[in-house]
Amino acid sequence: MDLALQDARRHTLALFDALAAAGYGEAAQVPHLPILNLPLWELGHIAWFAEWFVLREALSSKPGDAVKPSLQARADDWFDSNTVAHGTRWALALPDPVAIKEYCGEVLDQVRDRLAHTPDEDAALYPFRLVLAHEDMHGEALLYTLQTLGAAAPAAIAAMAANVGVAPACAEIACAGDFLRGGDQSRGFVFDNEKQAAPCRVAPFAIDAGLVSNSAYLAFMRDGGYQCPVYWSDAGRAWLALEQRVAPRYWQREAAGDAWRTNCFGSAATLDPAEPVRHVSLYEAQAYCSWAGRRLPTEEEWECAAGSGQPGFRWGELWEWTASPFHPYAGFAPDRYLEYSAPYFGSRQVLRGASFATPMRLRSPHFRNFYTPGRDDIFSGFRTCAL
Repeated sequence: MDLALQDARRHTLALFDALAAAGYGEAAQVPHLPILNLPLWELGHIAWFAEWFVLREALSSKPGDAVKPSLQARADDWFDSNTVAHGTRWALALPDPVAIKEYCGEVLDQVRDRLAHTPDEDAALYPFRLVLAHEDMHGEALLYTLQTLGAAAPAAIAAMAANVGVAPACAEIACAGDFLRGGDQSRGFVFDNEKQAAPCRVAPFAIDAGLVSNSAYLAFMRDGGYQCPVYWSDAGRAWLALEQRVAPRYWQREAAGDAWRTNCFGSAATLDPAEPVRHVSLYEAQAYCSWAGRRLPTEEEWECAAGSGQPGFRWGELWEWTASPFHPYAGFAPDRYLEYSAPYFGSRQVLRGASFATPMRLRSPHFRNFYTPGRDDIFSGFRTCAL
């Protein structure tokens, strides 16, 4: 756990510094966009969150629930995401990057010291595991920021992004039956939306062994997929009209012919037809399925297939859209981080799997990611099922 906390912080600081190196200054003053956070605020928030749940011994994320004061007198005014609205973060009179990094370092040092004197028991370790998962997820969000801005990522991460693997020919695997849906408590930590684990039965279904490839998606495009309204839902047509898309977010057509290039962290390369298509919205995935005479898997089907033990089923290269809106499981109750799941039930769509940007320690076939259907800045793809 101690090594993981240190690793997460090194990763966070490397991504923050990459933004500074990309021309956004030491304070990483990125444009004010709904899909981005101000990185300087995000850096302080990560430290504040760890301080809140570990050092300040807060029983929940509700303002005022911390038992002890902060190391930084105005931390609650600056970094509490419950009380500091997204749109106001660019206008805050935050400390400079050096001061925020010092705050981050001091918090991490004290968290590690507290960990060294904490019993090796699940209940006692819960806040440490929570803050580690929180920082890991913000690390992936910082990579979304780099990708959105066309900024170079650290070399090791850029290499992983450029080698997400070949999407295998869409051979199907057959699944059915009973399985245990939900978080594996033996891991010592699960998110509240993964609980309660319970038996689940799915009817027989056939699901792609791999994700839809660039070449398969190109066939949809070349057949007029973006121009044919019948393939798109009402919400999808509204999104398409607003975004004016004719291809996935980071694709650009070559100057001549029908060849395409794609942009990854500011570096353009010829589109690899064998790789999984990525940076697509739920609406694009649904439209492709409509064109192909297929459908997206439900999250229960995806979890059943991922846990089936069939070696042909590959996951973990991209987050995968499912057909399931984000709703609580039976018996749901929020954990200490009250706002992690509950505010988003009914307004988000579930994605399963992981991406190259997801640390191995966070990956699980039970993990439920969730975003609004129009998000295509995330590292997302999809696979299909037979109707």
